[in-house]
Amino acid sequence: MTPILSPGFSSSSSSLPPASASRQLSTSSLQTLADLLVSASTTQLSDTTAEVVREEGLRHAKFKLDARHYKKPAFCLQLLEILRKLHVRGWSTVQILPEDVIIHKVSGALTNTVFFVSCPTLPSLHTLLLRVYGASSGSLISRPRELHILHVLSSQYKIGPRVFGTFDNGRIEEYFDSVTLTAEDIRDPQISQWIGARMAELHSVDIDAVYGPTLSSTQSNGFEIAANVLSWLGPAQDVLKLPAISRATAQELGLHEFKKEWDRYLSWVLKRPHTFGTRRVFAHNDAQYGNLLRLKDGSEGIDEHRQIIVVDFEYAAPNPAAYDIANHFHEWTANYHCSTPHLLTPSRYPTFEERSNFYASYIHHAGMLAEDPVLDDMELANMIKELDRDVLIWGAASHAGWAIWGIVQAREDMEAAVTEPEFDYIGYAKGRMAAFRKDIQELGI
Repeated sequence: MTPILSPGFSSSSSSLPPASASRQLSTSSLQTLADLLVSASTTQLSDTTAEVVREEGLRHAKFKLDARHYKKPAFCLQLLEILRKLHVRGWSTVQILPEDVIIHKVSGALTNTVFFVSCPTLPSLHTLLLRVYGASSGSLISRPRELHILHVLSSQYKIGPRVFGTFDNGRIEEYFDSVTLTAEDIRDPQISQWIGARMAELHSVDIDAVYGPTLSSTQSNGFEIAANVLSWLGPAQDVLKLPAISRATAQELGLHEFKKEWDRYLSWVLKRPHTFGTRRVFAHNDAQYGNLLRLKDGSEGIDEHRQIIVVDFEYAAPNPAAYDIANHFHEWTANYHCSTPHLLTPSRYPTFEERSNFYASYIHHAGMLAEDPVLDDMELANMIKELDRDVLIWGAASHAGWAIWGIVQAREDMEAAVTEPEFDYIGYAKGRMAAFRKDIQELGI
């Protein structure tokens, strides 16, 4: 996870309007999963001062694009030159008139400005996704890490969008025609099974193949959530000292007490026996419905569950498998398209029957990938019961991480004295903090 300090919007299809006040969390031995993904996570308009990020094995063009000028002919001319320099298939080998190119702005924000690029006069040319980095994005997310993850996942595992190449302040990616799932979609039993299968496939990715064998020595206990809470506490404490933060709010969030609670929780949870759910996996860490897409053309030619595409890997990192699942279940309680998008509704948390439906699919696919299938109903029932306990326990960590994240995210609004923020990060942090404290109390910690 890497903090992002302003709300973002996600759109997976040109037919969809940008989501309103979505908490887009921008700063996965597999068969072909999904060379099928479009990631459009964004969070104010980009300019041309973003860091230059390159990746070994990817072509790079020494050009910069100013996203604010995307309607001007010069922007299109520069873009076409970039596509030629990067040898993007089709786009680099035919004569294309700038007036024939359609540059559709999906969304624009501090982190990225994202466009769909097409040429209707040449139907053989595939639509592309153009991402222009924001000026401040280097301080919000690790662009080198993000680009490296995307390149490794797509080139070695066929997961995620193919990155065709980079330029000085952005990159060119694959585009796939899809629609974003809704808060209701993820509750559908069939779709939930598909999501479980997809998560199992992601969790089978070799961590060393993505990060190298030295990662575990640089992370707290090898888990990203532990490292993040530790590193975010300082910035969060600074936010709570801002004049716009009331004393009552600072006391309610109580970071000094939280640090003791977190240390106690982490010490307890790490002493528990190693289980299937606590194994360290390559986790997505943000499987909210806005980051889950469904291909418009269905599942023709692919396994049925692979019509679900997981997007936005900015937060992907090693964590316990149960943590990633718990984080997804907490997202069942969220609705980022209502009048109070920062509030979770605990009554919408999946029932045991709904969780078991997800677990059965997850366990089945994890077993197939490990060539160790579950043999009988009793074994499956025991694994479900054990996994559910781990998910309950690691769900507290999800609440804790997003509570601290929400405080850090609030800095921009607090410094600007915004009285009616588009997304109430402090209110969000209060809710997640209260949920964390409730969970550890119920766990007897």
